[in-house]
Amino acid sequence: MSLELLDAPNACGRKPRSDFSHYRPRLKREFYQADAVIFWTMPVSHRQQGWLTDRFHAVFREMMLHTAAREGLVCPAYCLMPDHIHLVWMGLRCDTDQRNGIKFLRAQIGPFLKPARFQHQAHDHVLTPAERQRRAFSLTCADYVLLNPLKGGLVKKPGDWPFLGAVIPGCPRVNPFDAGYWPWFWKHYFAVREPGVEKRVLPPREME
Repeated sequence: MSLELLDAPNACGRKPRSDFSHYRPRLKREFYQADAVIFWTMPVSHRQQGWLTDRFHAVFREMMLHTAAREGLVCPAYCLMPDHIHLVWMGLRCDTDQRNGIKFLRAQIGPFLKPARFQHQAHDHVLTPAERQRRAFSLTCADYVLLNPLKGGLVKKPGDWPFLGAVIPGCPRVNPFDAGYWPWFWKHYFAVREPGVEKRVLPPREME
């Protein structure tokens, strides 16, 4: 197949997904919308380091707030590692679309990585209903996101890593390692989530 054909728009005016293996498959779009809960990873190309600074962290948090406002999101946990970024997003509105959100976020923070750059596509894991249960979700957030620096030998205590936290609009000082964080978070989440958003019916999990 020629490159020209791969880049040609289809009948709907959109480019078809490339057959090349480096394009990761995604679930159908509706699985990223409304009250979806998704673990996102943004790897840096060639695992390049040197970009992770206090300034980048501040920019990241600012752009996360802008993304949250645009798409109706909360982030109960994130962690910036030397060569990748982990974050968890939870949708709050019927019109939330996390694929739009991750595209916007990458575009806003990408220039601050230079000369490093992100890999061409973020990785995602859309949580299943079982994975979204409160205790399972809290433990998974810790294991996959917040404990990464400890597992990587970067710190001796998880809370010592300066490049992690949560981004919840209106709550600038929340700390995922505080003893009362998760009970507080669930109460806040249900208070700010749009009524009825959880009632949507999804089709079987299938890739695009």
